[in-house]
Amino acid sequence: MEPTVPRMLAASFLVSLFVMIMSFPAGAITLSVGQQQSFQTIKEAVTAAHPGDTILVYPGNYREGNILIRKSLVLIGRDYPVLDGEDKYEIITVAATDVVIQGLHLVNTGAASINDIAAIKGLDVKRMKILNNRFDETFFGIHLSNSSQCLIEGNMLKGTAGARAEQDVGNGIHLWKSDHITIRNNDVTGHRDGIYFEFVTRSRVSGNFSHQNLRYGLHFMFSNDDEYMDNTFQNNGSGVAIMYTKGVTMVGNRFEGNQGAASYGLLLKDIGDSRIEQCQFARNTVGIYMEGSSRCILKDNTFRENGWALKIQASCDNNTLTRNNFIANTFDVATNGSISLNTLAGNYWDKYEGYDLNRDGTGDVPYHPVSLYGMIVEKMPTSVMLWRSFLVMLLDRAEKVVPAVTPENLRDDSPSMRML
Repeated sequence: MEPTVPRMLAASFLVSLFVMIMSFPAGAITLSVGQQQSFQTIKEAVTAAHPGDTILVYPGNYREGNILIRKSLVLIGRDYPVLDGEDKYEIITVAATDVVIQGLHLVNTGAASINDIAAIKGLDVKRMKILNNRFDETFFGIHLSNSSQCLIEGNMLKGTAGARAEQDVGNGIHLWKSDHITIRNNDVTGHRDGIYFEFVTRSRVSGNFSHQNLRYGLHFMFSNDDEYMDNTFQNNGSGVAIMYTKGVTMVGNRFEGNQGAASYGLLLKDIGDSRIEQCQFARNTVGIYMEGSSRCILKDNTFRENGWALKIQASCDNNTLTRNNFIANTFDVATNGSISLNTLAGNYWDKYEGYDLNRDGTGDVPYHPVSLYGMIVEKMPTSVMLWRSFLVMLLDRAEKVVPAVTPENLRDDSPSMRML
C-alpha cells in the first residue's frame, strides 16, 4: 500500500528538521587562558576552540609570536593582559568572519619597510569588532584590507615613541579596499597617519581624537561616499587630507594647532560634491587649502587665529562658502589667480569695515577678503616679514580704492554684520 501524501510530507519535514539540527554547532563555550587556567597560551586555546566560542585571557604577559585566527571567535582580555610582539612579530592576524577582540594590551610589534606589520590585522574579514584595546609601540596599530561591516571602537593607539621620520612608523588605523567600516571614539597618537583610508567607501569616522601624528590626523585617498563627524585633529603634521575623492561629508570636526611650513587644518585636493559644515579651524598655519576641488559646500564653520583661514586656488570652481565666521586670522582668503569661479555669501568677516544703513544685519557694500599684501605673500613668501608694516597698510588701502591685482569677483556681496 503506497503512503498517503500527508505521511510523505510529515516524513520529509522530519528529515529536514534532523538535517537542520545536525548542522548547528554545539553550544558555544568559554575557554580560559592564564596561570592556573585550562590553557597556558592563547594559541592553544585558539586551536582547541570551535566557531562561536569565547576565549577569556587572564592577566599576564604573553609572548607567542603571531596568533592566527581562522574561525569565528570572541577573544576577551580581563584587566588588559599584555600580548608582546617582542619587536619581531605581527601580534594577531584574523582571516575569519564575526571575530571580536576586546580588552587586550598589544605592545612591541615588529617593523618593516615592505610588510605592513600590525598589532591586529584583518584579511578579508566581515563583521569584525575591535573594542577597547590598548596599543603601545606598534608599527601599524589596526590594519584591515578587503573587509566590510567592521567596528573599531574605544581603542587607545600609541605609535613608536621618538619616531621622527614617516618611514619609522606605520598608521594607527589603516583601511584598504574596504566598505561599511565604523571607526568610533578612538584615541590615536604617535603614528604616521592617525587614520588612513584608501579605496574605502560608505564608512563613518566619528568621535575620535587624533593628535601628534607625524603626517596627517586623517588621510583619505580614492575613498568615496564616506563621512567623518565630531572628531578632533590636533597638533599633527597636518590635520586632514582628502584626495581624489567625492561625496565626503565632514560635520562638527575640530582642526587645531596643525602648524608648520606645509601644514593645513584640512587639505582638499581634487575632490568634489562634498560638504564641510559646523567645523572649527583654530591656530593652523592654513585652515583649509583647496586645489582642483569642485561643487563643495562650506557652511557654518569658524576660522579663528589661523595664518591663512582659506587658500582656494584658481583650479577650484563652483564651490559655495556661506555663513562662516572669519575671526583674528592673519589672512582670511588667499588665491593664486585673478579670476575666481566660486561663491561667497553671508559670511562674517571681522576685518569688514562696511556699514549697514537699513540695519538688516547684512553689510551694504561687498567685502573683498583677498588683500594685495596677501597676493604678494602668495607670490613671494619671504615678504611675510613686512606684516603689520606701514608700507603694507598703504598697499592694501591703495588696492581698495583702485583694485588692480586682487580678484574682483572673489567677494562676499552680503557680508554678515554679526558673528553667526
